[in-house]
Amino acid sequence: MAEIIQRDGTWTFDGDALRLVPGRDKNVGLLRKSLGELGIPLGALAAISFEQGKKSGRLRLRLRDGADPLLQATGGRLADAADPYQLAVESDRYGVAEYFVDEIRNALLLDEVPPTAVDRYLLAGPAVPLSVSAGDGTASFDGENVRLEWNWKTEEAKSAAGARTLALADVQAVEWQPAVGLENGHLRFTVRNAPTKAPPKYDPNAVELWGFKKDPLMALVAAAVQARLPHPSAAARDTPPKRLAAPAEPPAEDDHDALLRRLRELGDLHRSGVLTDEEFALAKQAVLRRM
Repeated sequence: MAEIIQRDGTWTFDGDALRLVPGRDKNVGLLRKSLGELGIPLGALAAISFEQGKKSGRLRLRLRDGADPLLQATGGRLADAADPYQLAVESDRYGVAEYFVDEIRNALLLDEVPPTAVDRYLLAGPAVPLSVSAGDGTASFDGENVRLEWNWKTEEAKSAAGARTLALADVQAVEWQPAVGLENGHLRFTVRNAPTKAPPKYDPNAVELWGFKKDPLMALVAAAVQARLPHPSAAARDTPPKRLAAPAEPPAEDDHDALLRRLRELGDLHRSGVLTDEEFALAKQAVLRRM
């Protein structure tokens, strides 16, 4: 057995599976703490690496594509602090980390685990029922139904119809997107036979996220739903091949007017009590630096 114990967490490998337990350090992300202990079968791993730094290093796991509903729902958009497959390593434990990597790599070779994609989920995803409040609403999932409830910050056009209940059978896809720069994030459900191009702010099947502390927890709801939807490989088998579209032009840099609008929005959120003084000051500084 190989084990490495750090402030960020403890990783243990018994030859057949990895056990990841989050640490209690204040730097451990809220999503990682809420996700709790994870068990990863060896067959779900594609690779492991260790990156050394002057003061600290980092262990990284790479799972096989399609093995984990959390990674499928978040699309590689999790921040380092929220990523359960990373572990910060103190410099005096570099030798332990290297031994840990060697043990897992040897096991992958002996078991002849391919790094290719899989056609079913090998991790179960977050346990249900669960409920998360963030942004302009609360998303709950009991394994069969998704319920979206709104708060006083929700746009009236979206909240006027009241809370929504979506049967899992009617959900075609789920997507979690974090807030980045001036763009708000969202948790959005694509409902069968009800396409919409409305932004999350007005979409009754989406919760808009503003980049605050609890936003990453919405990824747990996304992962729990994703784990119960048909695996992406099934959709790929049923869809005829299409020509790849030309790559989209990269978004233009935020201009001065957009930054000014963002400052006004932050001021409105602060005056209405959504942002605390500290949150407002930090957000304002970030925008001013970009100006």
